Amino acid sequence: MTLRRRRLLWAALLFVPMLFFGLFFVHPLITIFDVSLRPDGILDLSGFTRIVASDYYRDTLVFTLFQAFVSTLLTVVLALPGAYVVTRYTFPGKQFLLSLSILPVVLPSVVVAAAFSALLGARGVVNTALMNVFSLTDPPIQLERTLILILIVHVFYNYAVALRIIAGYWANQSWRIEEAARMLGCQGWRMWWEIRLPLLRPAILAAAVLIFIFSFTSFGTVLILGGLRFATVEVQIYYQAMNVFNLPLAAALALVQMSLMFALMWVYSSLQRRIPREWQSAQQVARPARTLREKWLVGATIAFMALFLLTPLSALVYRSLSIGGQLSFDYYTMLTQNPRQSILFVPPNYAIGNSLFFAFITMIIATFLGLILSVAIQQPGRFARFLDAFVMIPLATSAVTLGFGYLVGLDEPPLALRGSWVILPIAHTLVAIPFVVRSILPALRSIPPSVQDAAVVLGASAAQRWWRIDLPMISRGLAVGAAFGFTASMGEFGASLFLVRPDTPTIPTVIFRLLSQPGASNYGQALAMSVILMVVCGIGFLSVERLRSAGMGEF
Repeated sequence: MTLRRRRLLWAALLFVPMLFFGLFFVHPLITIFDVSLRPDGILDLSGFTRIVASDYYRDTLVFTLFQAFVSTLLTVVLALPGAYVVTRYTFPGKQFLLSLSILPVVLPSVVVAAAFSALLGARGVVNTALMNVFSLTDPPIQLERTLILILIVHVFYNYAVALRIIAGYWANQSWRIEEAARMLGCQGWRMWWEIRLPLLRPAILAAAVLIFIFSFTSFGTVLILGGLRFATVEVQIYYQAMNVFNLPLAAALALVQMSLMFALMWVYSSLQRRIPREWQSAQQVARPARTLREKWLVGATIAFMALFLLTPLSALVYRSLSIGGQLSFDYYTMLTQNPRQSILFVPPNYAIGNSLFFAFITMIIATFLGLILSVAIQQPGRFARFLDAFVMIPLATSAVTLGFGYLVGLDEPPLALRGSWVILPIAHTLVAIPFVVRSILPALRSIPPSVQDAAVVLGASAAQRWWRIDLPMISRGLAVGAAFGFTASMGEFGASLFLVRPDTPTIPTVIFRLLSQPGASNYGQALAMSVILMVVCGIGFLSVERLRSAGMGEF
């Protein structure tokens, strides 16, 4: 194949994901902004004026920045000791612990909110135990609708993000630097302040930027655990668009958020390019803990990770199986019932089949498009750097805005999809693509150039190099990306809240609906459905997570 034909073929392949983004990302957003900012055909910037003039909306923006900053700081500080331990020491169950640590990342926000409600809520395990032990009439721990609980959940979500990025980078650094510093008398806190932290600066900054983005755009966690009292920009976009129907203000808030997040995504992509992709040295440096101090450090880290990651999920399972202090599966049985007997309402368990079906379609589409985009981003040049940041924009875009844009922008031929089930996997694919790309890119970047050079010397064509060398070497990254695509679809909540039809609900929307209704049976069913979603996501991801190298790498 000639060079010109290869370029034409590559351009045709790249056109597919770019067309997908154009039709189902750019077009809906432009439509919703046009409808919101030009309601009568005349430009209306009153939304921006209200943001600037109103103390309430300025305070909302300041609070969103504040809680994201505090969440980021707490997460990075807590993850640093864990990154040190998993990089420096070997211990039984290390790979399983690293795989387990990523589980919160792939869990839907509604599941995590339900888990912490089951653990620390007024009817949670901790309060119930304290009330029984000390004969109290009121729950002693009042964390619901507080900033503290929101921060705890954000750290729970993002701990593994910081752990993997920092540990993956740290494993590539030569430990001789620390040995030389130690010989020169650098010990204790000076080793951290003068050697380790400066050495880890690129990874720490990359992790901090990504965690800040996740915390800034957090929707389900803040909506369920904080409500309007602790509303972030994302929650305000939902409230203004759905409850008040103030589209100019919702669009203005969405544009402010997108502008800030795109800038941060560009910074994150630039930082990621400075992080090496090989981590074989982690296996050479890591050793068993020898001294009593090292054993205590490893033990404390394992205990903290296991306790922090498993306790909320264990409480979720326990509360879903407990009725009046007795073991029962009644909440799970209730999921099969349809008390309203309405043609527009189906039993909650129908949502399981719907979510699995949508997730399977999303996984196929997102993996295919993500692979093409990953190869394009791997190429040198400014376009690749722009594309790297561009494909991450769906993570920085309000899912509420995207869902509302679909309702408005995809209602006329040839894109009249508003009433079709197809619209859900399309929206889920946009959310999943950034995770797929971030899973495939490290595999592509880890292919040694010498291998491809040797194939060229031996006369292999471009197609042969791709099928016989590149594709087999990135197969693990593809598998992990597919798992991310599947779990991202299973847990997508923000856009689904707009797009699901009454007869085709998904698991997250059913959980939210049940949590929003009073009554112990509704609460119990929400917990039971959350456990089901947690198990499906956990099994699917942990089985594929074993393919990761040392459980670390780019996120």
